[in-house]
Amino acid sequence: MTEVKQGQQPTPPGQSTWWAGLKQKFPILNKKRGVALVVALMILPLFGLLGLLALRNRGGGNSGGTASGANGQELITDDTYFYGQSEPVYPSPQMTGAGVWADAYSKARDFVGQLTIEEKVSLASGDISSTGSSGTVNGCSGNIAPIPRLNFSGLCLTDAGQGVRATDFVSGFPSGIHVGASWNTALARSRAESMGLEFRVKGANIALGPVVGPLGRVVRGGRNWEGFAADPYLAGVLASETVLGVQSQGVITSTKHFILNEQETNRQPTGNAEAVSSNIDDKTMHEVYLWPFQDAVRAGTGNIMCSYNRVNNTYGCANSKTQNGLLKTELGFQGAVTSDWGALHAGVASAMAGMDMVMPNSDLWGDRLTEAVHNGSVPEDRLTDMATRIIASWYQMKQNEDFPKPGVGMPPDLTKPHTIVDARNTSSQKVLLDGAIEGHVLLKNINNALPLRKPKMLSVFGYSARSPDQWNYKADGGIAAWTFGGESAYLGRDTNAGFSGEYYNDFSQIAPNGTLYCGGGSGAVTPASVNSPFDALNARAFDDRTAVFWDFFSPEPDVAGSSDACLVIVNALASEGYDRPGLHDDYTDGLIRHVADRCNNTIVIFHNAGARLVDQWIDHANVTALIFAHLPGEASGRALVSLLYGDANPSGKLPYTVAKNESDYEHLLGPDLPEGQFERFPQSNLSVEGAYVDYRHFDARNITPRFAFGFGLSYTAFNYSNLRVARRTGANADAYPTGAVRQGGAEDLWDVLATVSADVANVGRVDGAEVAQLYVGLPGAGEPVRQLRGFAKPFVNASSSATVDFDLVRRDLSVWDVAAQKWHLQGGEYKVYVGGSSRDLPLQGSLTI
Repeated sequence: MTEVKQGQQPTPPGQSTWWAGLKQKFPILNKKRGVALVVALMILPLFGLLGLLALRNRGGGNSGGTASGANGQELITDDTYFYGQSEPVYPSPQMTGAGVWADAYSKARDFVGQLTIEEKVSLASGDISSTGSSGTVNGCSGNIAPIPRLNFSGLCLTDAGQGVRATDFVSGFPSGIHVGASWNTALARSRAESMGLEFRVKGANIALGPVVGPLGRVVRGGRNWEGFAADPYLAGVLASETVLGVQSQGVITSTKHFILNEQETNRQPTGNAEAVSSNIDDKTMHEVYLWPFQDAVRAGTGNIMCSYNRVNNTYGCANSKTQNGLLKTELGFQGAVTSDWGALHAGVASAMAGMDMVMPNSDLWGDRLTEAVHNGSVPEDRLTDMATRIIASWYQMKQNEDFPKPGVGMPPDLTKPHTIVDARNTSSQKVLLDGAIEGHVLLKNINNALPLRKPKMLSVFGYSARSPDQWNYKADGGIAAWTFGGESAYLGRDTNAGFSGEYYNDFSQIAPNGTLYCGGGSGAVTPASVNSPFDALNARAFDDRTAVFWDFFSPEPDVAGSSDACLVIVNALASEGYDRPGLHDDYTDGLIRHVADRCNNTIVIFHNAGARLVDQWIDHANVTALIFAHLPGEASGRALVSLLYGDANPSGKLPYTVAKNESDYEHLLGPDLPEGQFERFPQSNLSVEGAYVDYRHFDARNITPRFAFGFGLSYTAFNYSNLRVARRTGANADAYPTGAVRQGGAEDLWDVLATVSADVANVGRVDGAEVAQLYVGLPGAGEPVRQLRGFAKPFVNASSSATVDFDLVRRDLSVWDVAAQKWHLQGGEYKVYVGGSSRDLPLQGSLTI
């Protein structure tokens, strides 16, 4: 059974035939498509062999078929063609209250037991919404109505994973990609705690983040910057810390986007085309894309957001395999599944497939859901489970105890007089600055270019050095520039187009009107104050009595040859709603070369929302340093200056791979497009590469990257030595886990089976932190040569050393067994590597199981 797009209707009264009875039980039979499906099922055995042969030609992606009539393949015009490609998993599992959820579950059952059907539906159906500044109740992205008679004040759901968006008196935290580049779990937790506090003070019950989908399969993906890394292990660890930190403040996290939301192009139905289908096999799903969601569920995330795309040709929010099967059964998820905004395409089908709450609202739920329960299309116990999961999360975070009124600090119109609720806390200032600092990655530094030492003359070029000309609220709502992170990028022009489904416009690769504090879309930040690189540079120059020249506009500026250093500060833009048109642009590359031709100490700084190619100028003799500054949030300028002048030592490392050429990424470079027989049903086949994404792809193809995954320089140097690998005494090394399912899956998946340790010595003259990385090569044919399975970031004083320790749990050492439907711990030799990046691993050992 697959997704049914239309809403389900009750059977008209007075029909008593067997056919009418069937139509009442299966409302799809009221449609011609339903009749066609019954006929098809009746004759299916006769055409079984032909069906199997046809499946060969349904590979998706760019190899899926040809235009109508070509090679005998006709344009597919009805999605009945895809029925059966996503495995049906029914019924939707009811919440069990297992483990730490027991008390919240008991309270939720008592609460929901007092509700009418209509009240249960109100919990599942979004009320008046405010995306940005278009609401009337408050400024929340979405709302669940209160139930006053039971003292339930409702729920405010609001963006996003980098902090509270679209309101005043909040902070702008570093974006997900910036946190990923820090490789710092403690800092990720502190950031999340500070963010969670601001969500709480503003009356946000559910924070719409963190993001672990997209993972980053598509290098030009428009939303990669919202996530942490193009590696499931790193993304999962940082997502776990984020969930724990935000929820420690009593705010529910909505981990998103579940699942395989790997491209923006055709993310939603547009014109004659349905949303893109991410097609995947079971092994790749578990070992790559489900992995970080599993970590978030184990950390206790109270909410999961289902995605816009289709999965194996069933819409994500109506996919019973992913929601009922993977999430609620295998991972033991106890919370509620909420739709992305406008992602509901089937009323009854989505309810039965495990979705629990629609946002911002929908004609397919609300009164229609009430009707479906009354006519039996949706069993009342399914509705009861929806309500129970929603309320259990509310109790689990103790939001029944002195939580602020939903949306109390988020007025619907900031231009009108309102009570100011300042969510910022002085304790967050260090987190904002440290987080911004540690997400910068130093990629080149020759001739002692950095750190700067009180230069006499400094020249500053580039459009990303200064603040945008405008930082202002727009009262009439819509996809406003300030609201959605577009102030620097043609006032949100491209983000607006992408939100309107215009996926194929001539989008800009840069934000030319000022620096990037974040990317565009619902993950943007709207901090109360910002500090641009030029703001901070000017302040430092004043203290040092440095002469400063600048030109932020000309592609061929005059360059003072006597400058001690020339800073070129530029950016690479990305936004929700569309995928990046490329990984380099001629304007920026030309500007860098122009300055480098005239200045023998040219330092390039990129505010980049993803990978950015540099080979047009990286080997230029006068380009002495390169920093990927990513998306630092409000403390951007202060963080950059502290690094440029050596007040802080760079310690960030890349959470993705930078290639020498776009072609090195092969088909992973850009999104899959609708074409051939799948023009109306775009297909993206993730099984083509399987687990070989990012550095695994480069390893498998033996391609030398420009900058490897995990690479980053420091103002000091580190040596590795003394690798120790040991089996944990008494650890169960049976082939399959046998533990009970708790949140996150079988509980013995987290048993420590082995430990690895190594020594890291600072052999330079500057104190600093080093990200030590552990990679494991699993036995068996077809596995990546190495996969990240641990990291640690000790701060080591000059001429000192530190020991890093890594635990390897059962899941770390297992592969997904499709036949057994379990994680399989294989016998054999496991390769162990420790070093400073995925391509710099001086310590090598082995582990035998």
